[in-house]
Amino acid sequence: MLDKIFKLKENNTTVKQETVAGITTFATMSYIIFVQPAILSAAGMDHGAAMVATCLASAIGMLLMAFLANYPIALAPAMGHNIYFTYVVCLTLGVVWQEALGAVFIAGLIFIALSLTGLREKVMDVLPDPLRNGIPVGIGLLIALIGFEWSGIITSHPVTYVTIGNLHSVHTLISIFGLILIAFLLAIKFRGAILAGIVGSAVLGLILGVVQYQGIVSSPPSIDPTFLKLQIPNLFSNLEFITVIIVFLFLDMFDTIGTLIGVGQLGGFMKNGKLPKAKQALLSDAIATSSGALLGTSTVTSYIESSSGISAGGRTGLTNVVTALLMVSAIFFTPLIQMVGAGIAVGEGKFLYPIIAPALIIVGSMMMKNVININWDDYTESIPTFLTMIIMPLSFSITEGIAFGFISYSLLKIFSGKAKEVNWIIYLISLLFIARYIWLV
Repeated sequence: MLDKIFKLKENNTTVKQETVAGITTFATMSYIIFVQPAILSAAGMDHGAAMVATCLASAIGMLLMAFLANYPIALAPAMGHNIYFTYVVCLTLGVVWQEALGAVFIAGLIFIALSLTGLREKVMDVLPDPLRNGIPVGIGLLIALIGFEWSGIITSHPVTYVTIGNLHSVHTLISIFGLILIAFLLAIKFRGAILAGIVGSAVLGLILGVVQYQGIVSSPPSIDPTFLKLQIPNLFSNLEFITVIIVFLFLDMFDTIGTLIGVGQLGGFMKNGKLPKAKQALLSDAIATSSGALLGTSTVTSYIESSSGISAGGRTGLTNVVTALLMVSAIFFTPLIQMVGAGIAVGEGKFLYPIIAPALIIVGSMMMKNVININWDDYTESIPTFLTMIIMPLSFSITEGIAFGFISYSLLKIFSGKAKEVNWIIYLISLLFIARYIWLV
């Protein structure tokens, strides 16, 4: 039955392989279960309800992706979007969290319409090679940077902004151990190397007392404080609210497209430069966003951490089903999940994730292979590709990297007399990005 639904043989995979991949993806992205409610609670939302909403919205999105598109691409509330939701919309603009959820809901409905009409899919299809190659590499660099920061190998510096961390710290040493373990297991072609590295790091953390055993099962918190609590004000009398919706649209549009291209390249899902069933994948993402707003969480989107499960062998939607079941189970096994996914406080406002960090670093390295496809001799292509790649980690944003790539690609083609090589949609998106920087940022 599973083979018939998910076409396991056709995709050269097995139930065991998909299960390992699903567990790996969950272990890598489980931090969101704890990070998301911590961020949303700063906006005044109930911590426990936000955690349950996060788990349920993620599971809904993953099941939609599994059965509509048959891809092992997990979904969850997006990092960066949640920061914008809380610290810009709620705390800076003064929008109450209920109305902020309303903005997310409206953005999701617009994306459902755009996905059904195929407009978002069209954007993916007309992306030029420089951006198509640069996006996954940039995402890989961003993932690796997050991993290095969460491990403590790289830390902040008042002058140079980043510098080498304290390599004598027990937290950092655990991450280095996990990094070496995963690299060794990959070198000997061990299936599930990333998951094994996470487990090995967790065991070492328990032995050294860094990871604290807190039990296994707990009662789930109530979702009532956030469920269906969104509010939609009069849009015609609130221009600021319309601006918030537009920003959510920009963030979700290009984070999703960037992530789908990135993980699609890694998993070998791209065919002739296009992602089959892109419409279904984008629709799953859009429905998950609106569903998440109804439950009580910020924008739900495709997750770059899916790369870890794909690297562990995930090739079909069955991987997502496993991850979704684990996400729902996390509601009941919060103490156990916290051992792996929760951050460890190492200073005022600073947390490390030594168990998860090595997986992110390794996945980042795996996504670098597209640099061989870049035409470095054509500066109208190599410079936009470079900007796409480098801006993502430096700005900590997939969207910003794509924006710099689009704008520079369009301008260089125009100024070099090659304007006709570019699809009009690329020019339109570039103008929208420029308008965003002028009026919205």
